Amino acid sequence: MNVFSLQPFVSRCHAAGHAVMDFLLPPLCLNCDGSVTENQTLCAACWKSIHFIASPSCACCGAPFDLPVEEGTLCGACLANPPLFDGARSAFLYDDASRGLVLRFKHADQLHPVPALALMMVRAGEAFWGEADMIVPVPLHRWRLLKRRYNQAALLAQEIGKKTRVPVAVDCLERVRATPTQGHKNRRERQANLVGAFALKRGQNVEGKNIVLIDDVMTSGATVEACAKVLKKAGAARVSVVTLARTKIAH
Repeated sequence: MNVFSLQPFVSRCHAAGHAVMDFLLPPLCLNCDGSVTENQTLCAACWKSIHFIASPSCACCGAPFDLPVEEGTLCGACLANPPLFDGARSAFLYDDASRGLVLRFKHADQLHPVPALALMMVRAGEAFWGEADMIVPVPLHRWRLLKRRYNQAALLAQEIGKKTRVPVAVDCLERVRATPTQGHKNRRERQANLVGAFALKRGQNVEGKNIVLIDDVMTSGATVEACAKVLKKAGAARVSVVTLARTKIAH
């Protein structure tokens, strides 16, 4: 069986498991496991501490500004190095307040927050869904997928597709080269690390399509730019990016 074909089955199994757990256990905060009155929510303290991104923000990459700016203003990073994607938005900042929530979802098999996290991303990327033809998750290399058993970006993409009714192409892109972890690398090193890492999967057609690329965290932006480059080269008309979280300065 193709490892990528397991993704829908994994999603259904997790959904069934979550339904049972919701029935047996009292609702807990998605971030700190404190008591809450409703499933798939944050407690008041965590809601206050997590830095959700809203206006004012960069018109291109979505980086938040500390002071009010005119609509359409670009951040210094986008002015100096225009990204290969057409626009990006993220639900919240990746910092001390949100790191635990993201890492537990990404590495600790805690997938029950997927519906809530996807809803946050839907709201963050509101400007993109109306014209989107396709949602595409950033892929994992097959060896990393076998080790982790799921692609967190694909799970988020599938849930976002349900909420927005935009078709999801889970296998549109493939990671054809395993790369060392991006941690502790600067932007230039991250870009070099990803050269030739992604490709359009055989049989996929993105020509003329408006695509929304999904990933969990945008740090330097090198990963989503590498994917956007492949999609644009294959004829995509527009590539927007929606991530769950991002660092304050992503590129």
